[in-house]
Amino acid sequence: AAGIGGVIKMIQAMRHATLPQTLHVDEPSPHIDWASGNVRLLTEARAWPENGHPRRAAVSSFGISGTNAHLILEQAPTTPTHTPPATTTVPWLLSAKTEQALRDQAQRLLDHTTEHPTLHPTDIAHTLATTRTTFDHRAVVVADEREAFDRALEALTRGEPSPALVHGTPHPGKTAFLFTGQGAQRAGMGRRLYDTHPVFRGAFDEVCATLDRHLGAERPLKDVIFADDQGPLNQTRSTQAALFALETALYRLVESFGVTPDYVTGHSIGELTAAHIAGILTLDDA
Repeated sequence: AAGIGGVIKMIQAMRHATLPQTLHVDEPSPHIDWASGNVRLLTEARAWPENGHPRRAAVSSFGISGTNAHLILEQAPTTPTHTPPATTTVPWLLSAKTEQALRDQAQRLLDHTTEHPTLHPTDIAHTLATTRTTFDHRAVVVADEREAFDRALEALTRGEPSPALVHGTPHPGKTAFLFTGQGAQRAGMGRRLYDTHPVFRGAFDEVCATLDRHLGAERPLKDVIFADDQGPLNQTRSTQAALFALETALYRLVESFGVTPDYVTGHSIGELTAAHIAGILTLDDA
């Protein structure tokens, strides 16, 4: 704990690209040869410019108990900008230790989204699903537009029902995913997910490209799946490959939301999907 203040200070310095002033030093000590080294005391804050590599800082802690610690901090990678996904139906997950705390959290979320109207519902859903600790009192708001989210959150804060709101406490149990086999295909399946979710699109493209190399067909698998004509998709050669591609991409999307199964199983071609998801088969082997 003795050095946590220094850690926070340097993280903020990296974030704001500013080297802070050295505190509580009116003049450099005469017992140190400042001219011969590269150590400097900063009499005032100054800019910390980019120089082609991440900013780094060292923080030492000398605890009163005699425990010494030293950390090297490095600037976090820049998060690449991305095009906001098209609005689609997404869940906002909330949880708390008590019912009142759950209502309070709903109010804080409502206040935050009101103050930051440019936040995209899909980005909010991802953050709530992947970065928050899960407690026993839970609620899920499912909607496709900001106004619907706001109405459901307001209902939750008042303890009232809403068509877009489900809430309660969990029951002990485990999650299993079943991957289906031939017969579940339909023309255009997955198209909206492909258009609205980059994670699904990336996984789907990767699987289709891999299968195209093995199938050697004249028509790319993705074109067969997204075609209006059901005929080519119903040919076994295309059907099984299409289902494998869709199921794998769908799993990667759900996984990105923070949902992972305790068990996986499959029927027919779904058995290969399950084996791939479980890490038994690589994409090429599957």
